[in-house]
Amino acid sequence: MTHPGAPAGFLTTALCVPQWQGSSAPSARRLSVGAHRTAALLPADRVVTVPVRDDPGEFDQGVKALDVLVANLRATEAALATIEGQVFTAGGECGVDLAPITAAHARYGDDLTVLWFDAHPDLYTPRTLPSGSFHGMVLRTLLGDGPAPLVPADPLRPPQVILAGVRAGDRTEHEYLAHTGIRAHGVADLESAVEGLSGPVYVHIDLDVLDPASFASVGYPEPAGVTPDRLATLLATLDTVVGAAITEHAPAEGPPDTTEAEIIRGLATALRFSRAS
Repeated sequence: MTHPGAPAGFLTTALCVPQWQGSSAPSARRLSVGAHRTAALLPADRVVTVPVRDDPGEFDQGVKALDVLVANLRATEAALATIEGQVFTAGGECGVDLAPITAAHARYGDDLTVLWFDAHPDLYTPRTLPSGSFHGMVLRTLLGDGPAPLVPADPLRPPQVILAGVRAGDRTEHEYLAHTGIRAHGVADLESAVEGLSGPVYVHIDLDVLDPASFASVGYPEPAGVTPDRLATLLATLDTVVGAAITEHAPAEGPPDTTEAEIIRGLATALRFSRAS
């Protein structure tokens, strides 16, 4: 079935990227399972699964599993090159969104806004995150300041990024936010994140933006998060979405949690894709 709100004949592809190596959470390997389950819940016409590596890789240049992350990035780029129409990415940890956002930036240029829903800023660097967990560096890398093999040739500019739902992060991340002037909104002022928003928008959703009382299957839950209904309502107000991702679903062993599955489905269907010129 065609994605709700898409023009007739306009196909949406669910891009499943079951990468887990960027996380150091005890449940990191479950992110692979979560990617497949998330992809199956997205309102898309087809699912394309990226053949990512599943080995733990090597710690290099301050980054855990850097060799695997580079290989997976290339595999994701290759998959994207075969897809026409809109792409809805299913992770895996936040690092899966590196190639899709870079591709959206190449298409829409500086008109693109990246709306990043996450409890954490993801603005570490290899110098500031001892664990080397890349999912804590993804946004900083997209902005041009990350591990060299993963930095895009044409990075985002700070005015193109809006953080929403943030309620964690260390001193270095918040100093970077202050220095660059990146817009950042917490839970209390979540709706302010979309005020004045225009032009093509890429929506990144890390499920830990949600309150763990409602959605617990994430590696790094943070208390006092956003309720699923509130986030879905906000997503439904966006009418220029050109790409999106749902990441960091780390389900427990056993059968799927039907309540959490409906939350993911609800967030995904609230988004309306459009063709931005």
